[in-house]
Amino acid sequence: MDEVETYVPPGIDTSTAHPARMYDYFLGGKNNFAADREAAERILAAAPEAHAVVRANRDFLGRAVRFAAAERGIRQFLDIGTGIPTDGNVHEVAQSVLPEARVAYVDNDPIVLAHARALIAGDPRGRTTFVQADAREPEKILASPEVRDIIDFDQPVAVVLAMVLHFVRDREDPAGIVARLRAAMAPGSVLILSHVTFKTAALKRLAEEVYERASAPVVPRTREEIAALVDGFTPVEPGLVKVTQWRPAPDAEPQTARELEDTTVYGVVAIRD
Repeated sequence: MDEVETYVPPGIDTSTAHPARMYDYFLGGKNNFAADREAAERILAAAPEAHAVVRANRDFLGRAVRFAAAERGIRQFLDIGTGIPTDGNVHEVAQSVLPEARVAYVDNDPIVLAHARALIAGDPRGRTTFVQADAREPEKILASPEVRDIIDFDQPVAVVLAMVLHFVRDREDPAGIVARLRAAMAPGSVLILSHVTFKTAALKRLAEEVYERASAPVVPRTREEIAALVDGFTPVEPGLVKVTQWRPAPDAEPQTARELEDTTVYGVVAIRD
């Protein structure tokens, strides 16, 4: 694949792969660097379905956000670990249903921040903002003036944790992160979560090795371990399932035999009672 140039904020070292830019590469984006592409290609060599996996997750995110806006009437969204903007951003989906919807994006990569500020422009009847912060610090996110300016936590909010908690080590307490976010969410709020797992030990070891050399580790978890992350929420039907199985569009293309064979992303949409 040809080299692709993208904007680099001053002082940023692009020699180390970053999960957000690797994800962008898996999606076919252009906002990535040689280190990101090399790391992603190692994953693709062992799991060529990775392209389909991230696309399936992106499609799930769109359906879940549309559910929150259209069926639950949610008008404010907090997207943590948003990644580099691409087609079907949360504000685009939400504001297509409710033009007044407000979205606060959070990511820890300054390159994501630079692109978000340049590319994210929502419906003028709604509002969007972007905050540089880490998912491991929910209190910092919740207290951010930019977030507080967009999100009224006394009203229902949709919190999005799409393919981000598998970059949080067990010792960093991913379940505790979700619990602290839950404590700030008003009743009737919605949690949208997706998380990767691997079916083979060899692929799990490879992914752990690749991401350990990147700027964040990867911690694939079993379906049971993922289910434990949403304790205290009530999942909506069909519950915690493969993202391709969560309320698929009627015209969705059927999975190929290889697609998601060894790599699976589970997704859930759940209500804060």
